Amino acid sequence: MTVRSLLLPVLLLAGFVLASAAMAQSTSISIVKPWTRATAPGAVVGGGFVTIRNSAKTADRLLSASSPVSASVELHEMVMDKDIMKMREAKSLIVPAGGVLELKPGGYHMMLINLKAPLKQGDKVPVTLKFEKAGEVRVELAVESLGASSAGAQGHGAADHGDMKKH
Repeated sequence: MTVRSLLLPVLLLAGFVLASAAMAQSTSISIVKPWTRATAPGAVVGGGFVTIRNSAKTADRLLSASSPVSASVELHEMVMDKDIMKMREAKSLIVPAGGVLELKPGGYHMMLINLKAPLKQGDKVPVTLKFEKAGEVRVELAVESLGASSAGAQGHGAADHGDMKKH
């Protein structure tokens, strides 16, 4: 046997093991109720909301997000500063082991910055979430009404970013 004939099965086995590990990691993260609000004409930002479940025995970290419908996507949190609720960018968000991270209006959320076109009710918005351990997870946000406060809901939410002109 030559070195070449021995190397091929070893490389194939190594590739299979790495692919299996990557698949096992990504299956520990599941996305529930992905949604966003329709935006008014001329709006340059939109919010993105999801519930992230981590079935792994170790925590994971949401590092970033991206979408072809906007120039960028930022992770945000709402914080109290001297009795004033303020929104600020979060560098990453922890998804606890065996737990849930909820991105929702008035709390942690995604901001789609510099939208390329208005988000229209009934459409789907593709988003790629990047996790430290699970890697990339693709999801589609259902576009709800302009004033929706949750997935499948109607009405006005407390933190409606849908009609903001600037961030």
